[in-house]
Amino acid sequence: MSGEWSDEARRKRLELRAMLAGRDLVVMPGGFSPVYARMAQEIGFRCFFLAGSQLSGFLLGVPDAGILGLRDIVDHARHVAAHTSIPLLLDADTGFGNAVNVHYSVQEIVRCGVAALNIEDQEAPKKSPTGGGRRCIPLDEATGKISAAVAARDAIDPSFVICARCDAIGVEPDFDDTVARCLAYAKAGADLIWLNAVERREQLARVCAGLAAPVLCNWFSKVEPPPSFDELSKLGVRVALYPVLAAQAGLQGAWELMHDFKARGPAALADWHERAAKSPFGLADYKSLTGHRDVRAIEESFLPVGERRDYRAR
Repeated sequence: MSGEWSDEARRKRLELRAMLAGRDLVVMPGGFSPVYARMAQEIGFRCFFLAGSQLSGFLLGVPDAGILGLRDIVDHARHVAAHTSIPLLLDADTGFGNAVNVHYSVQEIVRCGVAALNIEDQEAPKKSPTGGGRRCIPLDEATGKISAAVAARDAIDPSFVICARCDAIGVEPDFDDTVARCLAYAKAGADLIWLNAVERREQLARVCAGLAAPVLCNWFSKVEPPPSFDELSKLGVRVALYPVLAAQAGLQGAWELMHDFKARGPAALADWHERAAKSPFGLADYKSLTGHRDVRAIEESFLPVGERRDYRAR
């Protein structure tokens, strides 16, 4: 890696590492698109997650069941990284195979410009943590994959962050097994440990207390209400992940408006525009988020005068 592009990628990676080494809780929203990631950046979030479940659904229209491939995520992540200045964590599912596949997958992902990736310890084909059916691979195989990821990363850019995701909650009956996995992944060289689908505060407290590595968690519980940011911080969590926040909010908004539009026609659109205009957060500026105004500046800089468009009508 060399040149201006790699310098920018490394800046983001070092920025993420500084967050992980700090004391403040890092709140990471997630979604799937360059627009959502840019939106998170403009709102003031310091990082963003490209969720495999949302890439599967919104890009391919398929379930989160290991159907998404390496080429799919690398190509898409490159677009998102190119249009954002905050660090991105890319969901690499199981690493797309065994330790050999992980080696090549990690090197491809490092080259695409994101700051970090996560590899989970599920058996392939993986399953969504919200739908059941998960199975974890043996611990020695899982640690081998993390070690392979670290070695592959180190050969290209040691500043890149490797996150090991533990899916054992709801799979292993004894939480001691989950703790053992988290400790083993940290020992194998993972920079960040993701405790997935957390159900109880005591689970977080125990893992965070026993690990020197920073802990990322996403809350998925039917037995306890979600902790506040302050609670998460006190429990020892470093990164609070909300993996589908942006994408699911957009999905629900479109679902509701399209139903209303089907029932009431243009009146529904007029009402929607009126509500959006009155939002305390203002209107989402799609043209700004996609760099639309840059086109005019480029035209004025490089097109002959006679070839430039007339923008006075708008």
